[in-house]
Amino acid sequence: MKTKILLFITVLTMSFVANAQIDRSKMPKPGPDPVIKLKKTRKFTLKNGLTVIMVENHKLPRVSASLTIDNKPYVEGDKAGVSSLMGSLLGRGTSNITKDEFNEKVDFIGASINFFSSGASARSLSRYFPEVLKLMADGVKNSEFTKEEFEKEVKVTLENLKSGEKDASTIARRVESVLNYGKNHPYGEFTTKETVNNISLEDVENNYKTYYRPNNAYLVIIGDINPRKTKKLVKKLFGNWEKGNIPNNEITKPTNVDHTEINFVNMPNAVQSEITVINNINLKVGDKDYYAALLANKILGGGGSARLFNNLREDKGYTYGSYSSIRANRYAASFRANASVRNMVTDSSVVEILKEVNKIRYKGVTKEELKNAKEEYIGGFVMDVQKPNTAASFALNIARFNLPDDYYENYIKNINSVTLEDVKKASLKYFKGDKARVIITGKGNDVLDNLEKVGYPINYFDKEGNPTEKPEMTIPIPKGLTATKVINKYIDAIGGKDKIMEVNSIFMVANATIQGTPLVLTSKSALPNKSSQVVSVMGQVFQKSVFDGKKGYTEARGQRKDMAGKELETARAKTSLFEDLGYTDGKLLRVEPIDGKKAIVLQHMDKEIFYDLNSGLKIKEVKTVKLANGKEMKMPTIFSDYKEVNGVKFPYKIDQKNGPMMLNFVVKELKINEGVTDKDFE
Repeated sequence: MKTKILLFITVLTMSFVANAQIDRSKMPKPGPDPVIKLKKTRKFTLKNGLTVIMVENHKLPRVSASLTIDNKPYVEGDKAGVSSLMGSLLGRGTSNITKDEFNEKVDFIGASINFFSSGASARSLSRYFPEVLKLMADGVKNSEFTKEEFEKEVKVTLENLKSGEKDASTIARRVESVLNYGKNHPYGEFTTKETVNNISLEDVENNYKTYYRPNNAYLVIIGDINPRKTKKLVKKLFGNWEKGNIPNNEITKPTNVDHTEINFVNMPNAVQSEITVINNINLKVGDKDYYAALLANKILGGGGSARLFNNLREDKGYTYGSYSSIRANRYAASFRANASVRNMVTDSSVVEILKEVNKIRYKGVTKEELKNAKEEYIGGFVMDVQKPNTAASFALNIARFNLPDDYYENYIKNINSVTLEDVKKASLKYFKGDKARVIITGKGNDVLDNLEKVGYPINYFDKEGNPTEKPEMTIPIPKGLTATKVINKYIDAIGGKDKIMEVNSIFMVANATIQGTPLVLTSKSALPNKSSQVVSVMGQVFQKSVFDGKKGYTEARGQRKDMAGKELETARAKTSLFEDLGYTDGKLLRVEPIDGKKAIVLQHMDKEIFYDLNSGLKIKEVKTVKLANGKEMKMPTIFSDYKEVNGVKFPYKIDQKNGPMMLNFVVKELKINEGVTDKDFE
């Protein structure tokens, strides 16, 4: 034993000596570039035009299949949204199986099958794959569209459109597409309530029969397969999928503006500005300067170490993040830089984004920046090629974009061959800082005065990208209107003071989702100023706030903090379940248009409260919160869908925004003078 220990010490000492002889003051020389060896793919084409790509991988006992229908984009016109509806209805029953039977079979074997307007996908354990592929093929070839499912999907689509009309990001992306491509371009048209109502069940069926065909389709199968047996299975399941005459529609070529201009969309409810700098380009995968364009974009705005991010977030603190992207496309490529910024720095953000775009165009990049960008691309590429799905996606790209067979084998060589001059030329060619649209969706009252000083011409557009006049910036406060009159009208609107004074306690439960996860808010309050709020996620208490009238605490993630200072002082000062009763000493600031309504804005301490001039109801509240770094954040809450409970009206929809996150609460239960006890405030 002693001999073994001595031997171990000797070996260990020799190891330290060897390491000590390494000169760590010099950076190790990089090794040779890795030789890329993609996993072998097998490819064949059926008589109906369906191209099949298979990648064999036996590491795990599972298989995935993805169908891509690579049709040329087309304009749907006054029936915009028909292909999306068609894709949503695919697989909800076929001529061979009902919707419920289909779903039960998929669930029973723990698989997943999805359908969409441009294809389908499926995943399962390898032992069940033949059955899963059979179900997928049945949905692809034999989907039936029932009136019941069609009407359900139309209703869902209309609800989604309605909710998006108040979201500045949704409106910004819509107008951006309209202005950059044009309404008569496949990438520029958008779905509206009117176009959805124009769509019939017959339109959906015709779209399926016309465009959902194998002629331009690719089926990629990856995983634990026997290629020979899988090929035989594919021929059996998809060989009788009938091809069709797919229309070859003409696509108009989008153009850029002659000189950089600002396109402004007024969103009075926006608490931040959505800024996009965009221009059209002519760039396809495989073009000679494609790699130079990729690297130029990586350096400008391709991540957290890029110039835009470092300038607007790290240096200026204007935003959570600013990025750029370059979209290579056979039909309409584009360059885009964007940021979501605080209203007060909208003009400064426009200046900084354009400054960075023009700086890289005219001054180029440094050797260090180019070196780092290359290493990041190559590192990601080398990691990806180890995955079996990468070989399949590369084979798919080669087929779709008519690339050379050795395109990806030469990827690293092509990246490394890009020079500083190549990057500068690509930047000058594709980043049109002098012919770009600066599309801003924001609150005109807060940002237009300063935007007009930036120096670019400003054109105004509505939420659908139609030219419009400059928004009315100020609306006079009606003569004789006071804060007391505003509050009294609000009290009357929700039921009157007599009814309100009968309320001794309020119990409320509201639901929301955060990134798909269900969230429950349980709120209890009682006279004179007791309150309890509990936020639960998946049945577990996530956050809690309790005040018993004299003292209180907050609790999050197991950490408890007693109320103190201003927070405690504010909680003790409340003497009513209806805070608005205490706003009569507030200051009337302005009248502001919100979603077609005129709202009087009243300021009370750190809040701005918006009351509908017509109905008197409270429709919005914006609280200013000071952050630890000394900066301020606006936290808006939107109230709607008022319903009466025991003679008093309460909002049943409460939308709260905190930074980049929006929580849409829907009240599920609300009780007055019941469901609350003193124990709730312990």
